[in-house]
Amino acid sequence: MITRFLTDVRIKFNPFSIRSKPARIFLSLIPPNARASGLVVATQMLPRTSKEPATLGLKFKDGKEMNLEISKMRITDIMEEVDRHSRQLARKEELAGN
Repeated sequence: MITRFLTDVRIKFNPFSIRSKPARIFLSLIPPNARASGLVVATQMLPRTSKEPATLGLKFKDGKEMNLEISKMRITDIMEEVDRHSRQLARKEELAGN
């Protein structure tokens, strides 16, 4: 997963729900040194009895915001969405010569 173009990650999930497994996996895929490079990670744990769906909010360096309801998605789908925009930013950066 390409995380170098992410500036903000907001994730909200119930850690006891089976449907929040993609949220837990996504958090584990963020590299340990990402916060040192400026990535802001905000997690909100919902109570055990909460029926609210797991959500993921991302903000990229170009200002694009992406809000996903990840309780109905698999981790491969989430990574595909994130990497699609990150590859576009990498392509723009490469063409600009940076």
